[in-house]
Amino acid sequence: MKQIRLLTALCLSLNMVMVAPAQAQADYPNKPIKLVVGYSAGGPTDVIARLVAQDMGAALGQPVVVENRVGANGNIATESVAAAPADGYTILVNTLSLNVNAILGQGRVKYDPTKDFAPISLAVALPQYLVVGYDSPYKTLADLVNKAKTAPQAISYGSAGGGGSAHLAAALLATRTQTNMLHVPFKGNAPALTEVMAGRVDFMFYPMIGVAEREAQKQIRILAVTTAKRYPDTPTVPTMAESGFPGFEEYVGPVGFVAPAGTPQLALDKLANAIRSTLTKPAIDQKLRQLGGIVVASTPSDYRNWLKDDHARWAQLIKAANIKDQP
Repeated sequence: MKQIRLLTALCLSLNMVMVAPAQAQADYPNKPIKLVVGYSAGGPTDVIARLVAQDMGAALGQPVVVENRVGANGNIATESVAAAPADGYTILVNTLSLNVNAILGQGRVKYDPTKDFAPISLAVALPQYLVVGYDSPYKTLADLVNKAKTAPQAISYGSAGGGGSAHLAAALLATRTQTNMLHVPFKGNAPALTEVMAGRVDFMFYPMIGVAEREAQKQIRILAVTTAKRYPDTPTVPTMAESGFPGFEEYVGPVGFVAPAGTPQLALDKLANAIRSTLTKPAIDQKLRQLGGIVVASTPSDYRNWLKDDHARWAQLIKAANIKDQP
């Protein structure tokens, strides 16, 4: 009889242990969620994160609090989330640095982009314009490429730093055209664009925000856009594919959401549904377009597949262009 009572007590204890996590998942979220951004407050990634977080919190019934952990091109934030508890209460706003930093900083970066994270959603894609100064002698992309083919390193391009979206897009162009162009990195997109407008740097790939206005003011000329189809705000600007370079639409800058590996699927699905609900609202979509973003709002499964393909794309380009780490 004593043994039966002990076995009964043990079974009850095991049931309680099994039920508690299930109940904890069922009422998720029951406390505020921390959204970690690896870039400064006021920057494009931070602005998009805060726009989504505010409405997302209302959908989840809990505040979504943005925390900026700046440094090492997003690595400090990324590594902190990789090491956080996998409970759905700490998530990362990731950019292309999630994959690119791991490729460039192999052996130094302390996370694996595939093994250490559970994808939630690719929220927004950030295409780019290829721009030159308004008085540039290069009126088309063909003009620019032809000059690069005839004179190695005669054509220069600006970026916000090594390994960023502008650098990698221009490196892709140089690789596709088999040309040798001069990379001139700056501390941010704004100073790089200033030099392009002044004609001291020939071109750069620049985020879509504010570009049409600068062209209207005759500060820059837009030669191409990296979207799959012509962008509605600039219908006369050809795509890179129309200019003879298909595939650039795949090399976009993502703004997505990932959680630590092992986060319960229920939490991932609830987060993804809240993000999609937010992004499908016309007012949010319009604001994101004004920030140069195109809404994607993928599922966790779709984002996992996208990140895998994205890693392969960047790895192939970085190897082909012989791009080195910039510690």
